Amino acid sequence: MSQTQATPSRASLVSGSGFFLFVLLITAANLRTPITATGPILENICRTFNLNAAAAGLLNFIPLLMFALLAPASSWLGNRLGLEKTLWGAIWLITLGSVLRITGSATGLWLGTLTLSSGIAAANVLLPPLIKRDFKEHTAHYIGLYAATMAITASIASGIAVPLAQATRAGWFLSVGIWLIPAIIALVAWLPALKNSGRSVSQQSSVSSPRLRSPWGSALGWQVSIFMALQSMVFYTLIAWFTPYAQEHGFSQANAGWLLFIYQAVAANLACMVALKKLRDQRLVGFIASLAIFSGLAGLLLAPALAALWLIVAGLGAGASMVTCLSLFSLRAGDHRQASQLSGMAQCVGYALAALGPLVFGLLHESFHSWQIPLTALLAMSLLQMIVAPLAGREKQIG
Repeated sequence: MSQTQATPSRASLVSGSGFFLFVLLITAANLRTPITATGPILENICRTFNLNAAAAGLLNFIPLLMFALLAPASSWLGNRLGLEKTLWGAIWLITLGSVLRITGSATGLWLGTLTLSSGIAAANVLLPPLIKRDFKEHTAHYIGLYAATMAITASIASGIAVPLAQATRAGWFLSVGIWLIPAIIALVAWLPALKNSGRSVSQQSSVSSPRLRSPWGSALGWQVSIFMALQSMVFYTLIAWFTPYAQEHGFSQANAGWLLFIYQAVAANLACMVALKKLRDQRLVGFIASLAIFSGLAGLLLAPALAALWLIVAGLGAGASMVTCLSLFSLRAGDHRQASQLSGMAQCVGYALAALGPLVFGLLHESFHSWQIPLTALLAMSLLQMIVAPLAGREKQIG
């Protein structure tokens, strides 16, 4: 068999299923924890650096902004330099940013947040096309495990943030610094893949397949992107604002952190992965997931005392929405290059709109001195997601 023919099968070490699964999961463990670990202890961070409410909101805003701004560039770099090399560089950025955040200076906090967010932005975009390229027949399986790992580790980071901050004199520095461990493991784990990465993906693709249509000019590409935006907006807004909302309704800071743990832990459900493999398309899964989010938000608005129940419902919807969305990047694309482009587009558009969620939610809360108005606005976004989901879930490719 010629080299040209062998290229699509990717005989590199990263394609070994056991090794690839480990690399995939340890990478996924770094893509939410640096962010979700800060939510429950944001008040502690603000006290350390004398940050006001506007600065705290900006700290929450930066990761989503970087996800949006760097998504297209990440897609381009992945196709130009190769997915493995670009992903390894992304893990380096996450590691460096995590170190900067715990240096004890305000400059380190801001620069570290920017740096690690840049790394997460690149990895967010490039993992789905990597799965598309190496495991085309098992996309839903690997996407589901990848999303479940993100959800589980994100929930653990939220749940243990306050207890860790209270456990030692290191305070919140321990809560965020401990997540350097999976970052360092991921750096080492990627080394064998780098040695066997071969030619760049752009070179391989130019030989083996024709150039496909850009998703930016496709209605389907925009539908997938809007679905991504709406589900992300609700998820990150709840992560950012649930703790003060819960405290105002009688929950302690620690209890609010554990409720966020529940919300993110149940998002690691694998039932959606099974459904995606069995169903002909993703319309039903996307709609039911969106309905669950809508129901959970409605419950928080009408009966906040039952927050644990409503977060479970919304969390199940959030997890199913994320798995569906990540799967759509591959299922709606003709090859891994187009999957990378769609992933870059959807995350650019999606996170740009999602970034407005926590910001607008906070402004509405401050303007009306009430939680009802911002929660109602968030509820409207989940209703819109219910409308978009069947469009993005159709069995169709961009072409």
